[in-house]
Amino acid sequence: MLGVLSMRSNHTGFQDFNGQQNVAIIVRFREKSWSRKRPAADCQEKQDVYTGFTLRKENLETLEAISYLSSELGVLPSDFSYTGIKDKKAITYQAMVVKKVTPERLKEIESTIEKKGMKVYNIHSVCQHLRLGQLKGNHFDIIVRDLKHQSNDSSADLKERISEAIENVKTKGFVNYYGPQRFGQGQNVQTDQIGLALLNEEMVKAVKLFFTPEDTDDPVNRAKRYFLQSDDAKGTLAMLPEFKVREKMLLRALNRYGLNHEGCTRGWLSIPHSMRIFYVHAYCSKIWNEATSFRFKTYGSKVVEGDLVLSEDNVDENSSLNDRVRVVTASEESANKYAIHQVVLPMVGHSIKYPNNKVEQWYQERLAKDGLQTCRFRVSALQLNTPGCYRHILKYIHNLSYHFLENNEKGIKTEEDSHLNEAKASLLLSFDLDPSCYATVCLREIMNCDL
Repeated sequence: MLGVLSMRSNHTGFQDFNGQQNVAIIVRFREKSWSRKRPAADCQEKQDVYTGFTLRKENLETLEAISYLSSELGVLPSDFSYTGIKDKKAITYQAMVVKKVTPERLKEIESTIEKKGMKVYNIHSVCQHLRLGQLKGNHFDIIVRDLKHQSNDSSADLKERISEAIENVKTKGFVNYYGPQRFGQGQNVQTDQIGLALLNEEMVKAVKLFFTPEDTDDPVNRAKRYFLQSDDAKGTLAMLPEFKVREKMLLRALNRYGLNHEGCTRGWLSIPHSMRIFYVHAYCSKIWNEATSFRFKTYGSKVVEGDLVLSEDNVDENSSLNDRVRVVTASEESANKYAIHQVVLPMVGHSIKYPNNKVEQWYQERLAKDGLQTCRFRVSALQLNTPGCYRHILKYIHNLSYHFLENNEKGIKTEEDSHLNEAKASLLLSFDLDPSCYATVCLREIMNCDL
């Protein structure tokens, strides 16, 4: 099945003196964090102002939206907390908390940010920031337009074929790959390439990759192109729009410290930790995707000896993740004790264990190919520490509903007939997914094509 997507997603649950004699230097002192928890009443104190809100954005990456917001509010990108990164090519809603900004101040920029494709809702005072792991899931409303058969599909009835594909994924689940947007789909440099350079501590290469332009003639890409050609950090700074906070932070450090290894290291340290670790996680995600493909190609959907499963037996609040991960034995394989949806594979890091079968060897050979055979997944120079984690190789869709639609002059209406007009056919899908699952991956399984 082929089509065009429309998607909506929600969370549930300085120094440049220019040769002038009179110089004003503004120094911002960040408050020291308290070492112990304070009562809720203390959150009213000035140094602990937190404002929660729901961000609606369209055609913007989450990190890009935060750059816009931080620029308008006069705070740092690291003052924002959120529970996940949302798609760029969609209308998305997500909960956020910003530190050191009052609800009144946030409301003041509503009209300004609306011009950038953003709106804020449900603005209110809160007592603390958001943390990764708090997200319970995501809800999606998606319209797939211009439905048609695959060229090699001989099925005569499009509606029947689509219903069959949807019910198949609903029953059997889908492979839990990281989606292409995780890696910067369509970009000249993928985010995992930058992550690999950082893990190999190739700081200059990582900077060059970061500033690789796209094949478009806009102010941002013109500035990036100029930088790669000239190594002129100061000149590039003047060319970049204000909202490109990440790029400007990095360039200011490069202008001050130079484009050598040390200067580029300081440059990476100048941007928030969450943004630095994002690139490393992208590389780890790519390896996980490849490992999962190898696992299914080698063993299929059968749980085999040496597989890792996430156990729910005898779990208490003090149990670590590694305590819950166990290796499938030969007798457990023979008894079919576990189902494929219980199998997990590790995201590479320094504190994970590997499957005790051919998949372990695959991991070692794959990391060696990238020069990471001895990597401890700690880059102390950048304060990056990647312990690793585990991810289920199969996931299921929840609360799925779908309706066939047909375009007409008055808009879109539900198609009640047993057959669809291919020239006008659309499909409305609504469903929930667990945290870190990708709707694009689920749709690819249904549509049997790349998106």
